[in-house]
Amino acid sequence: MPRCCPCATSSSPSLFLLPSVPASSASKTASSRRVAFSPCDGAFSCVSGRLRWGTRPRGRCATVEASGKDGSGTAEEEKEKDEPGFNPFGFVTDNPSSRSAIQLPAVPAEDGNVGQMLYRIEDKGREYGSYVRSGEFRWFVRETGSRDARRGTIVFLHGAPTQSFSYRVVMAQMADAGYHCFAPDWIGFGFSEMPQPGYGFDFKEEEFHKAFDDLLGTLNITEPFFLVVQGFLVGSYGLTWALNNSNKVLKLAILNSPLTVSSPVPGLFQQLKWPLVGEFTCQNAVLAERFIEAGSAYVLKLEKADVYRLPYLSSGAPGFALLEAARKVNFQDVLHRISAGFSSNSWQKPILLAWGISDKYLPLSIAEEFKKANPSVVKLEAIEGAGHMPQEDWPEKVVKALISFL
Repeated sequence: MPRCCPCATSSSPSLFLLPSVPASSASKTASSRRVAFSPCDGAFSCVSGRLRWGTRPRGRCATVEASGKDGSGTAEEEKEKDEPGFNPFGFVTDNPSSRSAIQLPAVPAEDGNVGQMLYRIEDKGREYGSYVRSGEFRWFVRETGSRDARRGTIVFLHGAPTQSFSYRVVMAQMADAGYHCFAPDWIGFGFSEMPQPGYGFDFKEEEFHKAFDDLLGTLNITEPFFLVVQGFLVGSYGLTWALNNSNKVLKLAILNSPLTVSSPVPGLFQQLKWPLVGEFTCQNAVLAERFIEAGSAYVLKLEKADVYRLPYLSSGAPGFALLEAARKVNFQDVLHRISAGFSSNSWQKPILLAWGISDKYLPLSIAEEFKKANPSVVKLEAIEGAGHMPQEDWPEKVVKALISFL
């Protein structure tokens, strides 16, 4: 009597037998195949022409054995044994930095599922950070340096769909240079609070401004400070806040941000405005890291990609916050106000443009056009090798430019 699948146990229930393959059919092939496939809850075997099914304890067993009549396999069969098995999750993403986190191993229940990914990365990316209650909201704020820093205070503001994590290296080195640095995650981004739209926060520009004013008071930043801004949407709100509060800003440093009405808007923000498409797009867990990599010449290392992915992987709230903010913003109106507000007739504070010239969203020509509107105030420094987020791509060059400017 043929043996059943070795994965089965003596305690397995009775096996269901399919009819044997006729001998005449078997003789047409040069070799017989014995297949044993054991999913998590069952065992399937084909031994000497018989198919068997039975239950087995959960475990790892997925084998294909090919042998000739004499027990030795042909070269083609040996090659087939060496080839990796089909991974049904391999198509999830083609992003190199995401593959090890998204692709699932042989036994998904043991590692690689969402719960395991969260467990692996949930404590990452909080360098220099702590939670601060300001007004109605809980902010996540990174801080380096001391309050008695001799060179003053710097506030770093990020853009969408990223977070203050991008400034971690820059602010650490600026603290070493004698500055007191803060880098908050905007409300609805990173590790800050994610209010539900329509319940106390509607993700409009004026609400971001008010929340930021409240945060400055909570952090006891009462004297004029240096402001560093980068990125789209909430990054632009940082610039419009500066226009409304020029008396609070000593100097302004701008890293790759839309500055003119000719600045292109990335496809991500256009998709978010489309009904239904936006709802699906905002729930992509690798949305932030793909946006960063698409604007840069580099692929994020896995440990960095984990941090940018974490908020969107932990909850649907960050995605819906981004969706709401993207649908509330009027990009052309904001860009018109930025372009006009920082022109020679309106703004006299020093401005540094530290521009990653490999930015695939905003070419260097955007910075050059902005500089022409106020050449006596604006200093342009091109950062070779850096893309849309120079503070992430090449923080050392950003630090050098900031220290020279400030």
